[in-house]
Amino acid sequence: MMKLDETDLAILGLLQEDAYATHKEIAGKLNMTTTPIFERVKRLEREGVIRNYVALLDRRKVGLQLVAFCDVQLKVHSTPFLEKFEEEIRTIPEIQEVYHIAGMFDYLLKVVVKDMEAYQGFVAKKLAALDNIGRVQSAFVMKEIQHTTRLKLD
Repeated sequence: MMKLDETDLAILGLLQEDAYATHKEIAGKLNMTTTPIFERVKRLEREGVIRNYVALLDRRKVGLQLVAFCDVQLKVHSTPFLEKFEEEIRTIPEIQEVYHIAGMFDYLLKVVVKDMEAYQGFVAKKLAALDNIGRVQSAFVMKEIQHTTRLKLD
């Protein structure tokens, strides 16, 4: 793991708030000059601490009203079957997040779709089409209380 100092953490915090922040703006907020900020940001990018810059969309404003969490249990748990499932699941665009978990189920999927009809189609035509699916249990979001992409940095 890369060692991050206080300045690195401050830069990352500012970029999490606003990825459009210029090096000059960040330097001004941290009472530094632009060159060391530029060099630090480039190092953070090169080392993979900063993976990407993206636009975060409001899913409701683009017609995606339903969020579901799917617990998925596989039939077979050997490595080739797990790897095949993970490879296949990455190709399904409705799935936003996938976690291999411990407990009663094997994977937790976050699925975002237009509505319940779209979700039913997703389950019937995409998820059920995967070979190794044993059981799926869904939970639907009634109200989103907090949604952030910001990581707490110490």
